[in-house]
Amino acid sequence: MKAGVVHAKNDIRFEEIGTPKPGKGQVKIKVKYTGICGSDVPRVNGDACHFFPNVLGHEFSGTVAETGEEVTSLKPGDRVAGVPLVPCMECEDCLRGDYSLCKHYSFIGSREFGSFAEYVVVPEKNAVPFGEEVSFEQGAFFEPATVALHGLNRLNYQGGKTVAILGGGTIGLFTMQWAKIFGALKVVVFDITPERLDLAMRLGADAVVNTGEADYLERAKELTAGKGYDYVYETAGNTVTIKMAFQLAANKAGVCMIGTPTRELSFSVDEWENMNRKEFTLTGSWMSYSAPFPGKEWELTAHYFQTGQLKFHESLIFKKVPLAKIGEAFELYKTPGAVKGKILVDSEGEEGQA
Repeated sequence: MKAGVVHAKNDIRFEEIGTPKPGKGQVKIKVKYTGICGSDVPRVNGDACHFFPNVLGHEFSGTVAETGEEVTSLKPGDRVAGVPLVPCMECEDCLRGDYSLCKHYSFIGSREFGSFAEYVVVPEKNAVPFGEEVSFEQGAFFEPATVALHGLNRLNYQGGKTVAILGGGTIGLFTMQWAKIFGALKVVVFDITPERLDLAMRLGADAVVNTGEADYLERAKELTAGKGYDYVYETAGNTVTIKMAFQLAANKAGVCMIGTPTRELSFSVDEWENMNRKEFTLTGSWMSYSAPFPGKEWELTAHYFQTGQLKFHESLIFKKVPLAKIGEAFELYKTPGAVKGKILVDSEGEEGQA
């Protein structure tokens, strides 16, 4: 089969490798689309790849091509989304159902070959079926949608309250939608990019705040009559928005950090004292799994995509690139700000397709 194989830093090649065969309890998936995740970029353009040669790709959709022995829940032709985590199922965290916290896990697309290829083999439970109403493009967005829902539920989330979403990227826009689906009184999305704020409104946000404007804090507080927000979800991993979360939180609020910071940050005494004085609850969120594996995050994503309540907009996709041109896709990330959305790699696309 053809695959995008990482051989070294800045060296990803479209080449032929062996086609995998499903073993007992596994399925082989004919890959349709794979989203390039932010975590893939340093594995190709930096030094974060676990080994060479390696095939990355973990946000994927496709159809079941072949099933191994003892597979009962799937059959060839089923439309599926890929679940990348392969927990050990034996450690204390796994036995508790906290699969995201497993320290002995494998991961499809980083620790074992992934979906930047024509085919990928995964355990049966790592393929979540979805209906004809759900597109393969949406199937490639299951993983970020589940990350958003897992983050929402890291707090004791209840409807009827105000919610701030800091960051209008893919994860932020899905977090906003989940908050609406589960009954938020008002959801406000914060970002510095007008296009993202426009999309947030089209996808159902009650209001947006451009954080590039001088009076954005005053506007943000006006939207809650000065009380602040009952729930704050930081999804950008940016120093500015992390500190903003502490400012926007109401008394006794819940604050969850879904975004992953990429640089060191520090707080002044006054900034940190927000947590003391407001007595808000602060937590983090990691990946997207619960018991029974892979969890309600995946089950509900399939359901709400199918009903249309979890909305998908084509502008979430920045570009579609055929697998043959995967190297060109990663080159785009070398120019800061050049990629304004998700790049989907099409494993079935024509080699010459732009």
